[in-house]
Amino acid sequence: MAGGRRPAGLALGWGCCLLLCCAAASKLEVSMPAVVEVEVGDTARIECNFYIPENASYTYINWFYVDRSNRQMRLYHITDSGVLEDDTDYKGRLSLGEDRALSISSVTVQDARTFVCQVGAGSYDVGENSTKLSVYKVPKTPEIEPNSGGISVRSSEVPEIAKCLSRNSFPPPNITWHKNGEQLRPQENQVTMQSTLTRESSGLYTVSSTLYAPVTREDRHSRYHCAVHYWLRGQRRALESRGVKVNIFYPTEHLKLQVVPSSALVKEGDNVTLVCKADGNPPPVFSFFKKNLNEWQDLSPLAEPDSGVLNLHDVDKSSSGTYRCQSLDLDDMTQKEEDVDLVVNYIEGVRVKTEPSSTLREGDSVTLSCDAHSPVALNYQWRDGKGRKVAEGNRFLLSNLTFETSKTFSCKVTAPSVPGLEQSKQVSVAVEGKPRIVAISSPLYVRQDEVVNLTCKAIAFPRPIVQWSINGTAHEYMDNQHIASNLTVRVSHDLLQAGAMCRVSNKLGVSEKHIQLVDQKSTAESQGVIIVAIIVAILVVAVLGAVIYFLHKKGKIPCGHAGKQDITKPEARKDKIVVEVKSDKLSEEAGLLQGANGEKRAAADQ
Repeated sequence: MAGGRRPAGLALGWGCCLLLCCAAASKLEVSMPAVVEVEVGDTARIECNFYIPENASYTYINWFYVDRSNRQMRLYHITDSGVLEDDTDYKGRLSLGEDRALSISSVTVQDARTFVCQVGAGSYDVGENSTKLSVYKVPKTPEIEPNSGGISVRSSEVPEIAKCLSRNSFPPPNITWHKNGEQLRPQENQVTMQSTLTRESSGLYTVSSTLYAPVTREDRHSRYHCAVHYWLRGQRRALESRGVKVNIFYPTEHLKLQVVPSSALVKEGDNVTLVCKADGNPPPVFSFFKKNLNEWQDLSPLAEPDSGVLNLHDVDKSSSGTYRCQSLDLDDMTQKEEDVDLVVNYIEGVRVKTEPSSTLREGDSVTLSCDAHSPVALNYQWRDGKGRKVAEGNRFLLSNLTFETSKTFSCKVTAPSVPGLEQSKQVSVAVEGKPRIVAISSPLYVRQDEVVNLTCKAIAFPRPIVQWSINGTAHEYMDNQHIASNLTVRVSHDLLQAGAMCRVSNKLGVSEKHIQLVDQKSTAESQGVIIVAIIVAILVVAVLGAVIYFLHKKGKIPCGHAGKQDITKPEARKDKIVVEVKSDKLSEEAGLLQGANGEKRAAADQ
């Protein structure tokens, strides 16, 4: 072997020969892989292994490729003296490894051809073998576009479902179609797939396919997708597109008309919506009607265009009745109808009566009764003028009437089955009678020449007139069914002596009450006298007690019962006088103190 070098291929050849039990072979042998696969743009490496008997050396190694005319075009000529690269289209993309393997960089689809390795070994003649370079390009994920115009189930021709497109693949792939996960197969006059293959300038292929298939109403839920299939390293692979749905046109089979909210809960004043729904696609044209006697009134102008919705605002009793929705399919001009009954619940004719209806006096009794009309069951409730619930049921008994009895009662009528449906009616209960004075400012402690307010408060119906026996500035106001009068006057000597009279009257009678005015000055003098008398009485009692105690200590007063009677009898008159004085004085003083305290309290109130 020239240069004393053993080509790597020789060693590989020996290994191969040993494995094949060919140690005794006397023939030059060249071994190469049958196929080498490489993706476009990558580098392909093709090995050439050979065996020369008796450890002989090769004379040369030639690399060739086979062109389209089946001619072998040399790429390299390798000898011990050097490597010669021929001027070919591969120049600049070829390289040799230490084992004389051929590498091709930036592989293109045009490189998909056969490459030959030829080994010459002098007397051992020439041997060669070949490798087929298989170039591939994984296609891009297929793109799918469904029919954008929609498909009618009544179409006379087999319609186009969708198109599928896969770009930049090598070698050319093939496309399959799937519906709901199952592959579709061509069927004569039913399912067809039309495919188109385009070779781009790059040598890569773009493949497209169009699916034609009949559709039914059930296909509105179907999903279609396509898949592109290719081979890689001896295995079949696939890339799938996204799933798409196709807009299917089909006539209406069922029509439904609804009342929102539920017809059972509609009441006067509500806003009601009639919703008409059809299961056709596209939705049909809707029309609305209301039955009036034997004719149908067209309400379509009131409906929302192309929506199947009719809004009724602030409905009342007259809105009740039968409504109709009519659909028209423009595809085949078929019509369908659906009716619904609208019941507007109401309460009307609320009446409240009083028994007896004659004039009421204090102490009388009266029965209030309430009645109303409605298509549903009603409940009755009574409330007073302050809104407080006082009774339930359509009858309410008021007994022992007084002026203080509420003047106004209301009957609240409700429908438990229809929330929010209610009506109310008020009634007045007037209890008549002559005035009754309930409060006056008497006695009133005053000082002469000061300005004071005299108050008189009464209750009566009809409303009474309040009059005063003296002149002054009067102010009247109502206080919870009571009439009150304040009279502002200056206290004179005559007013102190005579007081004032409050007179309240209406057509049924008169009530009068006297207001006493007490002079605070004289009251203070009386209080001084009373205080002095009390002090004197206390001193007399203290002195008397001391005398008795002294006599007892001196033994002048025996301790026995009989002796006590004898000794005390002569003093009985004196004791009696003391006791009577004490008793009278105390009762008088107590009365005076009470009066004095009252005067002080009244003065304080002033």
